[in-house]
Amino acid sequence: MRPWRAALAALAFAPAVVAQPALQTRGKAVFDHWCYACHKRLHTGDLPVAGTSSLQRKYHGTKPAALEDRSDLSAAQIRYLVRHGIKSMPASRKTEISDADLAALVAYLTRNASEH
Repeated sequence: MRPWRAALAALAFAPAVVAQPALQTRGKAVFDHWCYACHKRLHTGDLPVAGTSSLQRKYHGTKPAALEDRSDLSAAQIRYLVRHGIKSMPASRKTEISDADLAALVAYLTRNASEH
C-alpha cells in the first residue's frame, strides 16, 4: 500500500476510535438510568436484584452475573434483549431508549468483548 493511502485509511478510521470513549461514557449513563436497578453488581450484604440474581442462578459462577463485567455479550444480543425483553425484563420502546442511546449502551456493554 502506498504511504498516502495508508495515511488516508488511518484518517478514515480515526473519528470512530476517538468517538468510542465518548459513546461508552454515554452508554454508562444509559445503563445507570435504565439498567442499573436490576443489573447492578452485587456485593456482600447487598439485597438481591432481579436481573443480576437471575443471571447468578443461570450461570452458577461460570460467567459474571453483572452485565458490566461480561465479555461475551454481542451487539445483536443486547439490541434484541433491550427491544424485546426476556422473562421479567420488559421490552424498551424507542421512545424510552432511543436508537442512539441503544448504540451507546451497546458500546458500553461490549467494551470488554474479545472482538474489540
